Amino acid sequence: MNVRRRRISGIAVTAATALGLGTLSACSSDSSAAGNTDKFDVVASFYPMEYLAEQIGGDHVNVTTLTEPGQEPHDLELSAKQTAQMGEADAVLYLKSLQPAVDEAIAQSGVKTKIDAATLTKLEDHGNVEHDHGGEEHADEHAEEEHSEGGEHSLDPHVWLDPVKYAEIAEGVAKSFEKADPDHADDYRKNAEALAKKLSGLDTAYKDGLKNTATKVFFTNHAAFGYLAERYGLTQEAINGLDPESEPSPARIKELQEEAKADGVTTVFYETLVSDKTAKTLAKDAGLKTDVLDPLEGITDKSKGDDYVAVMESNLKALQAALGAK
Repeated sequence: MNVRRRRISGIAVTAATALGLGTLSACSSDSSAAGNTDKFDVVASFYPMEYLAEQIGGDHVNVTTLTEPGQEPHDLELSAKQTAQMGEADAVLYLKSLQPAVDEAIAQSGVKTKIDAATLTKLEDHGNVEHDHGGEEHADEHAEEEHSEGGEHSLDPHVWLDPVKYAEIAEGVAKSFEKADPDHADDYRKNAEALAKKLSGLDTAYKDGLKNTATKVFFTNHAAFGYLAERYGLTQEAINGLDPESEPSPARIKELQEEAKADGVTTVFYETLVSDKTAKTLAKDAGLKTDVLDPLEGITDKSKGDDYVAVMESNLKALQAALGAK
């Protein structure tokens, strides 16, 4: 079978970043709104951005997040209050094209420091997987549509699921913080170095843990893991492509059943924020197991871990079990 590689667009990454900057550890749910504190006020678009702001900013930063825990970030609509808060912040951290509502609000806001995570690493096109089940003709038509709209939609925004690329984004965020808040630049640099060590350790754990496996193919209901698959020599086969809510065609289901037999696939992964119905239907029809692979778009009480590193470690265990790690 063909290994499907997916790349994330700069726009998508930016959007994700926009979503990602959330509540800082220094700032609880009842913390002051952005712009109203004596700290460096950062608005993060969603959890992966929030985590970076917290880790790098430490005690000097007040972080508010636009995407609440349990909210599907792709569909986020902003309230007037959130838009106003953003205008009062010192910085906004987001991933362009992941959350169109965030991109629009940021473009119209007067925030001095706008940090687009998509510009801090290289986004890739992981093969337009969301169009594969429509056949080549449909994919060609869609490609033409996208080209006419600027060709940005095919880039994969889920770049934070590759610890190496996420570390590149972290480095860029730290530099932006240092420039925007020079009084605390030394601390931002030290915090960023500590985070880089954590992410390097995670990368090593994945490399070692997935080196020898019975199969390299895994099924998921959302094509969020293209970067992770590419980094560690795996093949992600997505039931639904990049849109977690779309339904696969009967032809696509049949194709996946045949592939499961051919490639020794044991497990269909689903995620916590999206319905598991499609994954469970495919698993039942094909005699496969189901398990959770978390795309880390938000942390909830259902998450297998309380922060980015802990959930990524849980994802590694789930992949090792599904792939038959030796």
